[in-house]
Amino acid sequence: MAELRIDLEVIANMVVPGSRILDLGCGDGALLEHLIQHKNVQGYGVEISHEGVHACIRRGVPVYHGDIDEGLSEHPNDHFDYVILSHTLQTVHRPRFVIKEMLRIGKMGIVSFPNFGHWSIRSHLAFGGRMPRTPILPFAWYDTPNIHMCTILDFHELCQEMNLKIVQTVYLASSGHHPENPLKRQFAKWLPLPVANFLAPMAVFLLEEST
Repeated sequence: MAELRIDLEVIANMVVPGSRILDLGCGDGALLEHLIQHKNVQGYGVEISHEGVHACIRRGVPVYHGDIDEGLSEHPNDHFDYVILSHTLQTVHRPRFVIKEMLRIGKMGIVSFPNFGHWSIRSHLAFGGRMPRTPILPFAWYDTPNIHMCTILDFHELCQEMNLKIVQTVYLASSGHHPENPLKRQFAKWLPLPVANFLAPMAVFLLEEST
């Protein structure tokens, strides 16, 4: 099996075996395939691109074609243990609505996104005067699917406004990798928010509705 993208590895480690999963914007189905084979989950995907749907079918991953900006009314409340939104938040037209829907149908939500507050992106803009292109954000400004870029600070603020509880946060290291040293992983958890916003190119959040 091909190696998972780093945030997908982090997400896979958050999921409890045997869970019921919905992956929004599942792309080629790589995460779902991994979770089904290694975590024995009951997983489904939603994908807007026909290429992604066909890729999922080739992997044998259950998927249906859909636009999550239009809602998830076909699913009842709390139907899934986890609803996943990996590198998709910045591509939807209604991020707030999509997050609300994912936590309506899921007991917990997992969100990952590239952090637009990372130092390399700031330096691209400050010193290059151009929209940044990085390994995580490889698209030219005129050809990008990313329409709602945000920072880690922005996302925290949105969670507060929506009264959501952040159960767990994983900041990826400045190298773009998840720290392998357990001490570094523990240290990363206690980074002040502005520092994490500056150093982490990507973050993964485990969310639930506040009681």
